[in-house]
Amino acid sequence: MLLRLGYDIRFEIPSPIAMVALLHVHPSRAADLRAPDEICIEPWTPVETFLDHSGNRCTRFVAQQGALRLSNSTLLQDPGFLDRVNYNARELPVQELSHDILRYLLNSRYCEVDRFATIATELFGGIPRGWGRVQAICNWVHSNVSFGYQFACPTKTALDVYFERVGVCRDFQHLAVTLCRALHIPARYATGYLGDIRVPAVPTLMDFSAWFEVYLEDRWWTFDARHNQPRYGRILMATGRDASDVAMTTSFGMANLTQFTVVSEEVNQENAFSA
Repeated sequence: MLLRLGYDIRFEIPSPIAMVALLHVHPSRAADLRAPDEICIEPWTPVETFLDHSGNRCTRFVAQQGALRLSNSTLLQDPGFLDRVNYNARELPVQELSHDILRYLLNSRYCEVDRFATIATELFGGIPRGWGRVQAICNWVHSNVSFGYQFACPTKTALDVYFERVGVCRDFQHLAVTLCRALHIPARYATGYLGDIRVPAVPTLMDFSAWFEVYLEDRWWTFDARHNQPRYGRILMATGRDASDVAMTTSFGMANLTQFTVVSEEVNQENAFSA
């Protein structure tokens, strides 16, 4: 299926500041693009692109005082399959994990792994290792945490979510990631596009979405503690230890958000390139 992806993000900048944006489709999906995936910055300013330590494509620039607009519209050819599953995927002992995977077992800004050792063992220690145990974690978080945009808080950690039992999509994923890591299962935070594609549309405006990935057997697998079901059209933009690694925009100074629009929709193949 062909997907139209895009965003329109606007700020008011009180004084010139440096910014970094993670708004590109992840390099692992670059071959699927059918149109350029470049950030349009208004007013124009020179940019520098680079790959960060997690392999995410980043854009660095200096925003001038006044109105700032970041926008893009691109097309991506998706295979049209649901998220892959492998119910037989096994957990690897820590000693068998490669060096680059080990950091996804540790504490991070929003994931207090050391505070969850007893909690995770009590809840999931008796469940057989592997895919089923990760799915049990997703089931528990999905059933015990209530979603609501009014619960959004930029400082909320996994431990906060565990006690408050409310949050937005990133909070669901932080709690699930932390529970996995506490059981020595490598888990990382992921963000990207997830439109209401081949599922009933929700009445709220679209946002970028969060999910998480777990390393089982010999690869990373997608899990989603908020929706807790395989989905179509999930397009990765960035991965990291938690949300602090993959902020859509990071400003080194004041930047007041004034508009935020995201689009992810299935489009007709014949009309897409003439639209």
